[in-house]
Amino acid sequence: MKSMKGQVSDSARKTPVRQVEIDADEAGQRIDNFLLARLKGVPKSRIYRMLRTGEVRVNKGRVKAPYRLQAGDVVRLPPVQVTAVCSPVAPGDWGRRLEARIVYEDEDLLVLDKPAGMAVHGGSGLAGGVIEALRAIRPQARFLELVHRLDRDTSGCLLIAKRRSVLRALHEQLRSGRVEKRYLALLEGGWRRRFQRVDVPLRKFVLQGGERLVKAAEDGKPSQTLFRRIEAFPHATLVEAELLTGRTHQIRVHAAWLGHPLAGDERYGDKTANRRWRRLGLKRLFLHAWQVAFHHPRRDVMIRLEAPLDGELEALLDHLRQ
Repeated sequence: MKSMKGQVSDSARKTPVRQVEIDADEAGQRIDNFLLARLKGVPKSRIYRMLRTGEVRVNKGRVKAPYRLQAGDVVRLPPVQVTAVCSPVAPGDWGRRLEARIVYEDEDLLVLDKPAGMAVHGGSGLAGGVIEALRAIRPQARFLELVHRLDRDTSGCLLIAKRRSVLRALHEQLRSGRVEKRYLALLEGGWRRRFQRVDVPLRKFVLQGGERLVKAAEDGKPSQTLFRRIEAFPHATLVEAELLTGRTHQIRVHAAWLGHPLAGDERYGDKTANRRWRRLGLKRLFLHAWQVAFHHPRRDVMIRLEAPLDGELEALLDHLRQ
């Protein structure tokens, strides 16, 4: 896919004065967080200045940033300049591609089969990602937020909440370990074990250029991954990796710690092996979030969803089987 790198446009638009009534789903959040979510593209410093100067009013009175909104509150949103962000690929184009990859949707949430090579959100030089593209194609949606994240190079099941109460409930399930997230990964080399639980703390570093790097470290955060062998090949092993915690790059670092880095992993993998994988047609990281399971916050049922492997990954496995 083409990069979504872009730059800020010189054009900007001014929003009108708005009076927004807070419903039960929006209640409980701080006013500053509400404004940051509502006024996309407005600098954070400007939002806090609006609160200090009284441009933002709640029930016609001034409030400070820590104020928590209540159902029935009426918030005055002042006119503000919103700078447009340009991208070589229009967000709506990305949104339409993503609509075709929705695995499940109801009035509370949706599960998307995220393509590899697309970030889940903008930042770090990216004009936008999955969530910005979905918001662009669904301007009528009052609320769309990521429940969790996937690495840019990882494909598969991505949860997105359509209500704040659903987001809070799913975050609680994530914190308590009640959301199952299973991945398919191709390990470099022959891995002889049938299964193994890796319990190795991970610590995140930020390099001078801003790049994130994760290493196994005794003083890191507790991290557990359960690896199960699915299929063995002469020089590779297809495994299912179940996340028992959710650290940045967890599966990739734990696999490298095992001595079997993921095929196509340019950051933690083997350069010589990756050149061989590219000759076989693998031009991405072989890591796919194939299954997610959670308790639906409002329907009192368990939801278990799957996203099939992309054609490129299936083609590689077929080649290895031959």
